[in-house]
Amino acid sequence: NLVGGEISEYTRLMADAREQAIDRMVADAERLDADAIINVRFMTAMVMQGCSEILAYGTAVRLK
Repeated sequence: NLVGGEISEYTRLMADAREQAIDRMVADAERLDADAIINVRFMTAMVMQGCSEILAYGTAVRLK
């Protein structure tokens, strides 16, 4: 915001979006019968004014 404070609603939305991205990544790994996801990374980007996106990605692995 203009005075540099935290915008709590935006922070909450981004946290929810991050959790949803993690849930989707885990669901994809489970469909692949993966045992774990390694090297997990997150990216955020401003799509347009007032809109952001979060991308979660990693490598699904099967343990021997």
